[in-house]
Amino acid sequence: MLDNILSSLVVLLYLSLSVMFAHRLISKADSPPKKTLLTIGLVTVVVHAYLVIGNLYTANGLDLSFFTVSSLVALVVTAMLLSAAWREPIESLAIVVLPIAALAVLLRTTSEQANHLTRALPFGLELHIVFSIVAYSLLSLAALQSIFLYIHDAHLHNKHPGGFIRALPPLQTMERLLFRLIAVGFVILSVSLVSGIFYIEDILGQHLVHKTVLSAGAWILFAVLLLGRRVFGWRGRIAIRWTLAGFALLLLAYFGSKFVIELVLQR
Repeated sequence: MLDNILSSLVVLLYLSLSVMFAHRLISKADSPPKKTLLTIGLVTVVVHAYLVIGNLYTANGLDLSFFTVSSLVALVVTAMLLSAAWREPIESLAIVVLPIAALAVLLRTTSEQANHLTRALPFGLELHIVFSIVAYSLLSLAALQSIFLYIHDAHLHNKHPGGFIRALPPLQTMERLLFRLIAVGFVILSVSLVSGIFYIEDILGQHLVHKTVLSAGAWILFAVLLLGRRVFGWRGRIAIRWTLAGFALLLLAYFGSKFVIELVLQR
């Protein structure tokens, strides 16, 4: 009962904060103050974290079902965004991230689907899972940043920079933040892939073929993008296309196979 009340509160706060961040961006007003919204958002994240921990650690073992992991990833992405927004002008991403987080909480609350592990995981495998979630979260933010960057660039090329666009940071700032997110996410993704190799016993039996191939493909795309940035000065729409392509492979790797196996095939 308490968890349902807290879940409803988290959903309501995430959606309300999203609306208020959108209002600030469109009207270019400083009311409510950015720090006030970020503080409320981080408090909401704490409540969300309480719910995620309760969903993960159950009497039947660790639950790594699709909706539980989705809520966990949404929590990490939201926490990273709101924390970074204290220092960097990326609070505009909250307009997209917070509704997605609200949906993830709602789906976890209303779903009875579960996928319990009956045995404890080795410490190294737990670290691999943590690195994977952090890498995915950082590169999710990079993908959202690239979409905002594309919108900004398109409006400037069409010479129709509306109020929404004028409220965004300069293109150079947005691009700098994009490559910072990609670089850090790439490093952590590399650690995740290397650490995961030691726990592959039967790649077919563990249903890891698609995840491994797609994750490796995403790693290659991000590696080429960072190399192209350094050697050839890639930027703008080239960087946006490579970022979205890499994230699309990660999305399929992390959630595509899990969605098919658990929700479609119900294994």
